[in-house]
Amino acid sequence: MRTSWIVVTSAALYALLITSSAGADKPSADGRGNSRGSALKVQVDKSHALDEHRMGIRMSRPPGKIEITVADEDGIVIAEHEHDFSGRSAGASLVVSWDQPRDKPIGSIVLRMYDRDGQYVHQEYSAWYVPIPHEDVNFRTDSAEVEAPEIPKLEEAFAKVQEILSKDKAREHKKLTLYVAGHTDTVGSAGYNRRLSQARAQSLARWFRQRGVHIPIAFEGFGETALLVQTPDETDEPRNRRADYIIADEPPPIKSTGSRPGWNRIN
Repeated sequence: MRTSWIVVTSAALYALLITSSAGADKPSADGRGNSRGSALKVQVDKSHALDEHRMGIRMSRPPGKIEITVADEDGIVIAEHEHDFSGRSAGASLVVSWDQPRDKPIGSIVLRMYDRDGQYVHQEYSAWYVPIPHEDVNFRTDSAEVEAPEIPKLEEAFAKVQEILSKDKAREHKKLTLYVAGHTDTVGSAGYNRRLSQARAQSLARWFRQRGVHIPIAFEGFGETALLVQTPDETDEPRNRRADYIIADEPPPIKSTGSRPGWNRIN
């Protein structure tokens, strides 16, 4: 499953690839052109594009319309919309949203944002925030050691990581990193769970490095601060004892109630 951004998926979730005005009747100065009055400038919030399929936009001039095209990772268009914002004022908060098939991860997004006079800014985003589906490794109580019976699970995850990396044949994404995030349930103290989840994430990260993952690898433990299933304290919930494997250009957006993750690196 693929999703991350090179403008940064968020923390800057994506990486901005193109800002241009080629082919426009009245390009904005963002594309090095000008029409009437000041040049059109835009601010785009991409932080909810991957999970909620919406983007927030502010325009320095009174807006006209915004066109959005969303494609999957194979370049096939999965959503295409035109939003009319005429009548709104300059600087207003505009929300562009779209529906898409659940089984089609986002590969790219193209925005063309017009002001009322026909100036526009064209931006393209390429998605590289890829959660790796996997079966979670089971650890013994109080242990961070990866035991032999659990290795086949990691081998399957390793194969999926290699498959994803092979799609970046041109090595366009220079900052790709495998992020390993460890989580626990609410049994035990918050501090203990944080330390245990970090030790387990580190063990998993070391395994991937030794197995041959060539890109940078980072790990962090979130303990019970990012529960998959909300439970009261001291609740034994297997679904919360898990790890996330994510390939991204920037630190991935983990919805945690704790402090900002540090993301330690494996050499």
